[in-house]
Amino acid sequence: MPATIEATLYLKGKPLTITEISEILNEPKESIEQALFALMAEYSQRDTALEIKEKDNKYGLQLRQGLGELVQNLLPVDISGASLRTLATIALKKRILQSDLVELRGSGAYEHIKELVAMNFVERKRQREGRSFWLTLSEKFHQTFTVIPDIKVPENKKAA
Repeated sequence: MPATIEATLYLKGKPLTITEISEILNEPKESIEQALFALMAEYSQRDTALEIKEKDNKYGLQLRQGLGELVQNLLPVDISGASLRTLATIALKKRILQSDLVELRGSGAYEHIKELVAMNFVERKRQREGRSFWLTLSEKFHQTFTVIPDIKVPENKKAA
């Protein structure tokens, strides 16, 4: 469960209460609380760029203090953090319906999508059946962020 909590905090991109996480994951609050505290302890022991912070009974996944300037220097484009998280969600899913993305990221995703389409990082095509749009990554995204596509590992190599 810690991995699903971590993914939820990352994809939502904003601090959430234990109740909110519980409702999103459809798990009991007690289980969420235990897994969240275990995840926080794990993050505190790791030498990683990310941390989970609590403020006003809300928990958020964020960069550790002092790394913000590094990120600004490394980002190849001028893109907001929220739009970047929306872009990362699309990248993780490879292809996602706009309606599903809005459900994951919230109504602010509509603005993020407009921004990402305008920057040519995302392509938007109308769904054949239905009213939503399919969102996929553009060639410009792959050139800018140099993402290596999934490599299929032959079955006999997996066992090694």
